[in-house]
Amino acid sequence: MTKENRALIHRWFEEVWNKGRTDAIDEMFAADGIAHGLSDESGQPLRGPAGFKAFHQKFREAFPDINITIEDTVSERDKIAARCRVRGKHTGDTLGYAATHKPVEFTGITIIRVSDGQIVEAWNNFDFLTMYQQMGVI
Repeated sequence: MTKENRALIHRWFEEVWNKGRTDAIDEMFAADGIAHGLSDESGQPLRGPAGFKAFHQKFREAFPDINITIEDTVSERDKIAARCRVRGKHTGDTLGYAATHKPVEFTGITIIRVSDGQIVEAWNNFDFLTMYQQMGVI
């Protein structure tokens, strides 16, 4: 299971984030999946592919060249943790701020729980404070 989970998390960041394949969210994020640490407009954790797609669309529009590199993974049973580095240029207006055209680089960690080859739960901790500081909005 560890090998499959590692492949899933690498595929998630490559297909969903780096390539922007929205349809891959349906393949990899369970219908009842929940993403803690990322929130919808009401501040609630993202739920299911539809909830995740709304967040994904806004973030990818703000950073269309986003690139996420997995620097480390640790896995045990049905969970895998990934330490990531995020890079991009803020060229879209969808995060509540006009495009600053500034590059950002920040880190984050996510832990996912996998069942039947899909992400059923994720705990995300990305350094959005650094991102906003680099954008110059904080």
